[in-house]
Parts: sequence; C-alpha cells; structure tokens
Amino acid sequence: MNALTLLSSIIQSYARRLGLTYFLFILEVSGSLLRPLFLGIAVNDLIHDSYRGLVLLAITHLLWLIIGSVRQMYDTRTYADLYTSLVTGFLFRKRKQQDVSRLCARASLSRELVDFLEADIPYIAEAFFNILGSAILLFYYDVRVALICIAVLVPVGFISRYYGRKMLALSAEKNDELEKQVSVIALAKKERIQDHFSALRRLQIRISDKEAISFGLIELLVLVVITLSLLVSSGKITGGLEAGTLLAIYNYVLKFVSGLDSIPYALQRVALLGDITTRLQETNDDQTAPSVIPMDNEGDRRLTA
Repeated sequence: MNALTLLSSIIQSYARRLGLTYFLFILEVSGSLLRPLFLGIAVNDLIHDSYRGLVLLAITHLLWLIIGSVRQMYDTRTYADLYTSLVTGFLFRKRKQQDVSRLCARASLSRELVDFLEADIPYIAEAFFNILGSAILLFYYDVRVALICIAVLVPVGFISRYYGRKMLALSAEKNDELEKQVSVIALAKKERIQDHFSALRRLQIRISDKEAISFGLIELLVLVVITLSLLVSSGKITGGLEAGTLLAIYNYVLKFVSGLDSIPYALQRVALLGDITTRLQETNDDQTAPSVIPMDNEGDRRLTA
C-alpha cells in the first residue's frame, strides 16, 4: 500500500477545514510577497510628494496582519482536533496490537505527522512562494537579476536531490532505534540503555552534519546570487533607477535567497514524513484500526470501524 495513503485519508477527513486554513495561508503569503512591491512604490511616490503608495502599503500590511492573525487562531483549533482524532484512531482496538514499545513510538510519530501538516507544509510552501514569486517580480524589475536567481536553482536542485536521499536513510535509521526505546528502558540494563542512546546520539549527529553541509553549500550559492545581483542592479543607479525600485529589487533578492535557505530544513522534514507515513500505515494495516476518528462540532469522538 502507498505510504501516503494515511496522509491522504487525513486530508480527506478534514478537507474543508484544511482547505480553509491553507487558503488563508496563501492570502497571508501573497500579502507578504507584495509588501516590497508597495514599499518601493511608496518610496518613489514620497520622493514625488505623493502619498498614494504609502496608503497602498498601509492597506496591504493591515490586511496581511488581520489574515495572519485569523489563520493562526483557526490553525490551532483545526490541528488540535486532527491530532486527537488521529492518535485516538491509531490506538483504538488494541487487541491485536504490536509490542508497546513500537506502539508508543508510533503514537509519537502521529504528533510528528500533524506537526508536518501544521508547521512544515506552510514553511515549505512559503519558501516556494518566495522563490517563485520573487523570481517573477524580479523579471518585472530587472531581467538580468532574475536570470541570475533562476540559474542558481540548477545546482541547488542537484544538492537537494543528493542530500534528500541521505536524509531519508538516516531518518529511517533513527526511527528504527526510537521504536525500541520503551522496551530498552523496561529491561533496565545499563549497557543496553547506554547503547540505545549512544546510537541515537550518533544518528542525530550524522543528520545534523548532513544538514550543515547542505546548508553551507546552498549558502555559498546564496552569496553568489547576492553579490552578482548587487553588482548588476547597482550599475543601473546612474541610469535613472529610482530609490524605491532599487529597494524593492534588493528585498526580492533577499526573499529569494531566504527561500533557498529553507531547503535543507525542508529536505529533512520531507524525508521524515516519508518514513513516518510508512510506519503508521504499516501499523494500521497490521491492526486493521481506523486511521482517523472524526470530531463533531462539539469535539466528541465518533469511533468508526
């Protein structure tokens, strides 16, 4: 069975609520992406004694603030219900359960899965918006700067593919070891406990090292983008480029590279998601337990076979 079956069933069960929270998120990110544009317009207009751009900037920022606040409050309620439903369904009908150590570990993975939906998907999506949206808007301002940003995506893609595979393997090893934790502690043998936590320590260090190397390589590419973009755009100042326009270009370059900075973390979390969904799906298949127990409007659980 496909490892993403479990994730799909969760999304289907909460389709409307997740759809609304992601829609609000898209509006929020769009507002954030448009702020440098209106900031540049505001600066240029103020230089010419006009307040039109400043008003547009203030309206955009206010709408972004309201939408972001509403989304955060709605998110908390949606994902709290989702986690309660998921973990209850996961632990329901334990007559044919696996050993307690594995069940405890995989119940904890349920929290990781919900955290991915709540925090990591928006984080990764925001990085994607920053990269794509900034590149598009940079084409509007300066084609050469935009092409520099687009060109760097090629080596970033190769780095991401290589380290993504490494992260997936290491995440699987770490979760294999975590599944033994309860039984190891229950044995109360000092040597076995030391071996277990030493193994977790080594795996965490290896994961951190891979992430650091990936981050370092991408940061070198970020330095290239910033340097070349500044050299190219600054050369247009004497050609009549307005201060607000230059400010907008720099802001979009920074947004673009911030998206690149997010890639190492995104790789780690996506790798972890693949391993989590596989393990939870295996457990559900073994126990024939429901994946999700929907919550009604009052928050009561409705058990489904």
